[in-house]
Amino acid sequence: MLRHPKPDRTLAAPCNSVAALIVSKTSENLIEIKDLMYSRGSRVIFRHLDLTIKRGEITALMGPSGTGKTTLLRLITRQLVPQQGAVFVDGVDIATLNQRGLYALRQRFGMLFQNGALLTDLNVFENVAFPLREHTKLTNRLIRHVVLTKLHAVGLRGAADMLPSELSGGMARRVALARAMVMDPEILIYDEPFVGLDPISMGVIVRLVRRMNDALGITSIVVSHDVAEVSTVADKSYLISDGKVAASGSPDELSVAKSKLVRQFMHGMADGPVAFHFDAPDYAEQLLGRDN
Repeated sequence: MLRHPKPDRTLAAPCNSVAALIVSKTSENLIEIKDLMYSRGSRVIFRHLDLTIKRGEITALMGPSGTGKTTLLRLITRQLVPQQGAVFVDGVDIATLNQRGLYALRQRFGMLFQNGALLTDLNVFENVAFPLREHTKLTNRLIRHVVLTKLHAVGLRGAADMLPSELSGGMARRVALARAMVMDPEILIYDEPFVGLDPISMGVIVRLVRRMNDALGITSIVVSHDVAEVSTVADKSYLISDGKVAASGSPDELSVAKSKLVRQFMHGMADGPVAFHFDAPDYAEQLLGRDN
């Protein structure tokens, strides 16, 4: 198997030289999104979006389904490029990075995917070890040490030999969290980490999110629409709707906001600015077969 050398945690300059920018940790804002515009076809996903993610905090990105929360993660990791505006990581516009710089940038991120995304043919140990085998030259002995340490942190060291098919939903999510942490990332992203979990498993994941962030001194981004769970861990929350930030603040501040949209989302109200029906042609005309 080909293995890449472990890159250092610097962002390459936006040219093709080997020069790199030294990562500055003087600014409290680790990620800044400014005047971001992004569309798919005629559908506008973001319009003049502005938000900041502070270093060392847990920031929640919330909003109704279809508002582009996962798309925003792809823009932050430069899987997508904004059509206007910019995404800055440590003051660097990531759209200007060359291939080497982009590779170095992504090494600073850990990702907990929706539903875990474990490799079904590998056992728990090898799932967690996979990034180390791909991106480092560590010996098998060191890999074993690191993997068992991360599994112990999520309470699953005893499940190292199990296959993903033998795990419960909560256990699989914890294995995925161990894998996301195994490269000691600076920024840890959680994409809908609470979906499909029973109350006990959800409580375990919520506790791990907070504990891992504080113990490791990392910056966490949690994308979710589970208001109750996010409110227990987030330092700051952004509510995104209609392509921009509808409200921001601590969970307590959002819970008492006077905005009808914020109240509808935070309190799970059926009636409000967010309509039940997706935009569609006139109902009567469509039933009568008068298609456009």
